Amino acid sequence: MSDPATAEAGIVATAERRPRPKRAEFPAFRVITTRWMDNDHYGHINNVTYYSWFDTAVNGYLLESTRLDTRCLPAIGLVVESGCRYFSPLSFPDNVEIGLSVERLGMRSISYQLGVFLGGERQAAAAGHFVHVYVDKTTRTPTLIPEPIRSAVSPLIRTPE
Repeated sequence: MSDPATAEAGIVATAERRPRPKRAEFPAFRVITTRWMDNDHYGHINNVTYYSWFDTAVNGYLLESTRLDTRCLPAIGLVVESGCRYFSPLSFPDNVEIGLSVERLGMRSISYQLGVFLGGERQAAAAGHFVHVYVDKTTRTPTLIPEPIRSAVSPLIRTPE
């Protein structure tokens, strides 16, 4: 069995090798205002709050971009995977901007990359990913991404550097 300190150092070293996302990597942004209740006992934003921000940013973008209530489409996006890497703490009363890009647009799923930026900062305080799989609203079986959603996210597709 490995030493916990060594294992922890390995995780940190792996995370440090991936660079912090920069603002220029994201074609769209959503502004989120932190709330007092978002802080944890240690005085910074609790990690579960970031996942709520991701959901709010993606779905807010879709509602605004399609000008439709996406809940009323015959297919709905279910979150099947999400994750977050943290680089620097945020706290109430910070205003944050969530950068959105699409890493992969498939026939039935969309993989988003998200950057959490303290208002105006060039480097992300956190980086996340979020995957929607589209399913039939009634049967919950996988189905094609609705055209209004596909059209809305196409401008967010990351281009290779």
